[in-house]
Amino acid sequence: MPSSVNRSPSPVMVRSSLLPGADPGGHGAPLLRPTEPTTARGAGVGRRTPNVSGVSWTDYPVVLVVLDLLGIFVFALAGALVGVRRDLDVFGVLVLAGTTGLGGGFVRDVLIDATPPAALTDWRYLLVPVFAGLLTFVAHPAVGRFERPIGVLDAFGLSLFCVAGALKAAEYGLGPVPAALMGMVTAVGGGMVRDVLVGQTPQVFADATLYATPALGGAAVAVVGLELGAAAIVVAPVGALVCLTWRLLAIWRQWQAPRPRGPASV
Repeated sequence: MPSSVNRSPSPVMVRSSLLPGADPGGHGAPLLRPTEPTTARGAGVGRRTPNVSGVSWTDYPVVLVVLDLLGIFVFALAGALVGVRRDLDVFGVLVLAGTTGLGGGFVRDVLIDATPPAALTDWRYLLVPVFAGLLTFVAHPAVGRFERPIGVLDAFGLSLFCVAGALKAAEYGLGPVPAALMGMVTAVGGGMVRDVLVGQTPQVFADATLYATPALGGAAVAVVGLELGAAAIVVAPVGALVCLTWRLLAIWRQWQAPRPRGPASV
């Protein structure tokens, strides 16, 4: 027997029906990303969810995904070259390729509680470093000859990753300073983990030219723009351009961070 009680839909259903892509009647497929915090599977108190009013990080524009994968590919090539020069086997080369290409994003996602990391939910992010590692392992003499152009492309990857990492951190509720730091971690974290694995001083510390500083600068420009009310689609290219220009000028002009003067021993 039908009940005469007026049953109103739950708040989650109402909110979902008002979001883009949902069925106006509330009967469509569920959203890919929940609009309310969930208590399922390890969700705890204080767990952040993305700000649905901003950029949806589950719906990257195609161009941004292509550039993101290109950056991973370039970083993975650099990591695989280190493995080949250390005379590692194919497994070791692939590990270093994946670590260099994906390590920074892994660290960032864990720190901001964006789990599981994006590289574990999209098969393309795993396929690209594997392909780059195998390519380097098989054709490392040819890849090595292109190391200088790869260094220039690395600057493009650095600029993209620092901005994408900073904006994602801001989307998960971090303030401007920690979000900028997460952008820098995204850009340089993979290379640092790679260098630790092979037992050498991380390149970000040993490189004679500025590397992490341009990444931090580009990330800071992006998050400050967000704080001032600019759209992410505007601040992203501006921040990336700042990082890219700074890094290329540092390579060309041999800009270095200040170092201690006088003898190292005291």
